Amino acid sequence: MANPKETYAARPKRAADGAVNARYKKKTAAQEAEERLAEKRIAPKTTEKKTAQQEKPAAKRAAAAEKARKPAAKKQTAAEKDKKTTKAAAKAPARRAVMATDKQARRAKERKTREPGRIRRERARAEAAMRDRRRAVSRGVDMSVVLIAVLTALFDAGGLLLAGVRTPGAMDMQAVALMGMMTVLCLLTALALPRIWPIDPLIMALTNFLCGVGVVILYTVSPERGMKQANYYAIGLGAMLVMSLIVSKVRRFKGLTVLSMLLGVGALILPLAFGQWSGGAKNWVSIPLFGSFQPSELVKLSLVLAMAYYFSAHRTVLQMMPAILFAGACLLLLMLQRDLGTALIYYLTTLTMFYVACGNMPLTMIGLAGGAGAAVMGYKMFAHVKARVAMWRNPWSDPLDKGYQIIQALLAIGSGGLFGVGLGQGTPEKIPAYHNDFIFAVICEQLGIVFGILMLVVYVMILLRGVTVIARSRRSFDMLLGCGVLAMLAIQTVMIVGGVIKMLPLTGVTMPFVSYGGSSLLSCLCMIGILHGICARAQEDLEEDVLSIKG
Repeated sequence: MANPKETYAARPKRAADGAVNARYKKKTAAQEAEERLAEKRIAPKTTEKKTAQQEKPAAKRAAAAEKARKPAAKKQTAAEKDKKTTKAAAKAPARRAVMATDKQARRAKERKTREPGRIRRERARAEAAMRDRRRAVSRGVDMSVVLIAVLTALFDAGGLLLAGVRTPGAMDMQAVALMGMMTVLCLLTALALPRIWPIDPLIMALTNFLCGVGVVILYTVSPERGMKQANYYAIGLGAMLVMSLIVSKVRRFKGLTVLSMLLGVGALILPLAFGQWSGGAKNWVSIPLFGSFQPSELVKLSLVLAMAYYFSAHRTVLQMMPAILFAGACLLLLMLQRDLGTALIYYLTTLTMFYVACGNMPLTMIGLAGGAGAAVMGYKMFAHVKARVAMWRNPWSDPLDKGYQIIQALLAIGSGGLFGVGLGQGTPEKIPAYHNDFIFAVICEQLGIVFGILMLVVYVMILLRGVTVIARSRRSFDMLLGCGVLAMLAIQTVMIVGGVIKMLPLTGVTMPFVSYGGSSLLSCLCMIGILHGICARAQEDLEEDVLSIKG
């Protein structure tokens, strides 16, 4: 039997079925259109409400997000600023240094091209004050320099004129020429030179007095020696100015110190190889066309320079050792020359500068004890030292030989009395070494003991004025250099004057500025040049301070 479903599916469709289906589709489409139209009428209102309601949380979220971004942005900006600040701070010192250098150069250029009127007037006033100060100094500490210079010129002119008149026959024109030269040099260096060069006029005037006395005394006894001494004096003044220029202008003394030390040792070796014996010592060297000279006198400058440099730059004994070794080498060479008087001056000067530099009293006392032991050893080793000590104790034990000099010197001082027998009078020729070792006895004989005491006062005034000069210096090197110069002059003066008046054993050294001899006078005037150089450096420091304050 056939299936009903299959039978129905196989049967052909009727036209009515298609019409019903079309009507149904049309009705369904109309309903759908109405629904869509209704949705269109309602949709705008519902959508607007939903959008307004949904926009409020979105705006809040956006504002919150913006607020959250602002601190982060601020933090990021602050971090970037910190990085930039750190980089700028790292570069700031170099930038500031470059800017400061450029600024200084620009200011210097502006000052050179167009300096403001107020600053220019202040600087002019400061420079005028410095010129007035120099002029006041050149007038000579309340006119005392002028008085000393005039008295020295009158003494030189009167003494040399008297020596020219005293010559039998015609007038001694050599004495007249020498009188003019000494007068011009005395007034020029004491009154005119301080106006153009910052030297100490009081020290210069006192030095001229001592040198003038030496020239006049030597010329009255021996015109030949007096003329040579005057020439040495003129050369020494030139060397004094050169030394003053070196001390005032040179800023680094290491190379100069080492060179002077080498030259000093070499100069002290010369007498041992080519020297001449004189007075029991082999300390003179003769050079053709120049004559004889004593190297130990010139090495005094090397010793003082070496001590001042190493003692000022270093404070321990080990660091001072190069200068101490140099002094020891000099003392050894002088001992080999048997020049014990100069060796004693070297040793005491070194010991004085050592104490001033470090203030070590135990080591200084040990040094004094060592010097005393060396003196005893020298007394036992050298026969001429024993003879001098014996004549110091009792010169009358051998009045015609070894004690003859000291006896004649004492008789000359006694015969002169308080005011002397007169310039050019007396018998100075009886003293064998009247022109160098015993010239103080000749001065006391001709001009009197009062004049001799006046000369000692002049030495004291030079020392006191030198202390004032070095007290104004700001550098320890300048202070020690001036201290060494003053100590050497003082020790040498005490030794020779004490030996002449029998207060100390005779040592055979010269009297500074007065005794005959080119090497001695040259070294003494160079020491005065060192003091002038220290004075010039102190004056420059003062001018810089005034200009820096005013400008």
